Amino acid sequence: MDLQGRSMLLKVLATVLVWGNLWGAERIIALSPAINETLYALGAGDQIVANTEYCNYPPEAKNKPKVGGYFSPSLEKILSLSPTMVILQENNAPLAVKIQKMGIKTRTIKIDTYPSIRRSIFTIGAVVHKEKRAEAIVSELDQKLRALRGIIRNQKILMVFGHNTDLSKSIYVSGQNLYFDDLIRESGNTNALQSRRKGQPVLNLENIIALNPDIIILLAPNTKERGLTKEALIAPWRSLPINAVREGKMYVEDQPYSSNPSQRLGLFLDDMRGYLIDAARR
Repeated sequence: MDLQGRSMLLKVLATVLVWGNLWGAERIIALSPAINETLYALGAGDQIVANTEYCNYPPEAKNKPKVGGYFSPSLEKILSLSPTMVILQENNAPLAVKIQKMGIKTRTIKIDTYPSIRRSIFTIGAVVHKEKRAEAIVSELDQKLRALRGIIRNQKILMVFGHNTDLSKSIYVSGQNLYFDDLIRESGNTNALQSRRKGQPVLNLENIIALNPDIIILLAPNTKERGLTKEALIAPWRSLPINAVREGKMYVEDQPYSSNPSQRLGLFLDDMRGYLIDAARR
């Protein structure tokens, strides 16, 4: 190719890049695993130029440049990658202000309750012009949520976070204003913890016994990777005088998607349905 041909090629490439951005293609940095996974699910993984250290799904997400941790992303690294859009969660709102001052667009996403998860998928879908795909993902999640209904009713369900093998330590559970609470209520049951405390309240053994849950689901992602077994996590509970133990309605959810509010929530809904079916048979 002669010099004139090379010059023409460069002009064409420059035009493609300009119009690609005008047509909606973005250079996106995803600042949470849930946002990262949602972008991939929408078919927009090619628009991600970077993510965070804990963005490890799908496997190709591991190969993206990292801009730090979920709670400590580096503004310097973000700027060095010349993004056109940064999508982040509410807890990083102060960072969003700094990024905006540098002339970069941001979208701040709230992801805590089930309705907010649905909205986040629609919002991200609009950013990458994948509205129909977003509708399909949300429709599937809604269908899986409806499938929880009527399996077993009026049970007090306790969702417990972490890999506790010693219950004398702090026990973190799902309170109100989290999507786990929404899933429990939609299934026709109640959260064993009825409290004004939001998020992940801390309980002790006496609190657990007083609540007397009928079903306990231990949310312990990557149990094997921590050198633990499901039995090791259930063992400390076996001596407690509570219904869940007496009736054998204790379950360990050890999959990595169990605490990640992205489209993979559908996988957890499938698992939860299995636990409810088992509990109904006992």
